[in-house]
Amino acid sequence: MYRFPIGVMVDSFRTDFVTAVTKASQLGAEGLQMYCTKGDFAPENMTTAKTAEVLNIVKSRGLKFSAICGDLGHGFGNRAENAENVEKSKRIMELAKMLECDIVTTHIGVVPEDKNAERYQIMQEACFELASFADSLNSHFAIETGPETAKTLKIFLDGLGSKGVAVNLDPANLVMVTGDDPVQAVYTLKDYIVHTHAKDGIKLKESNPEFIYRVVHPIPPEYTEGGFFREVPLGAGTVPFPEYLAALEDIGYEGFLTIERECGDNPARDIKIAVDYLKELTGSDKK
Repeated sequence: MYRFPIGVMVDSFRTDFVTAVTKASQLGAEGLQMYCTKGDFAPENMTTAKTAEVLNIVKSRGLKFSAICGDLGHGFGNRAENAENVEKSKRIMELAKMLECDIVTTHIGVVPEDKNAERYQIMQEACFELASFADSLNSHFAIETGPETAKTLKIFLDGLGSKGVAVNLDPANLVMVTGDDPVQAVYTLKDYIVHTHAKDGIKLKESNPEFIYRVVHPIPPEYTEGGFFREVPLGAGTVPFPEYLAALEDIGYEGFLTIERECGDNPARDIKIAVDYLKELTGSDKK
């Protein structure tokens, strides 16, 4: 039976930091992921004393950071914005190290299938710089799956010649947006996976990821109304979790399954359902 440590996204509780950390510990989680992009936890606001305080709150409850979320919401497809966003991303990676964490996750935009596309080259330039910086810290800047197929992402990553930029595999994003098979994605991206999200969802109708992720304008009116996919509690969607976890075990993955719940009116309940579901699947509820 496979055994993966379970993490929880702090922000998914939609409450204050201390309460969220406490709840995660009470649910039996082992790790945490949190956003460090703006507000109190942005690098420019995290003094040495505050960083130590945050780390103490986490460790005193028997937890550790599985990853830090560094998604700035812009991607790296605009050369004019990349200098600022790359520097911000570097500061987040440095903060993660201070929080005793080697993984920062993000969305980089939508990787075009055409390697000769200008946006592809712009994104590669930014990611090459970020990969080099991550390597210098012995860290990983991990791209979250979903906006493009696993095959397209692998080709993009292979072109960087580094594992500094790696993969945060989110199986729900794959089934909801691209319709990609998350089990096959594990094997396709096996050399790059350093973190995973435990999330579930359902694809409702076909869509263009470039409009979903707002990287090509103008956005057609129907995309402002949504309705292309629905995130659901773990086990209620189309992610085949038993097969997905078996594939992760097969490739030798030993990292976290970090629960992310971005919607729903009772996140604490849904997170508990997810923790219990994963423990049942992995057999850790019997240990």
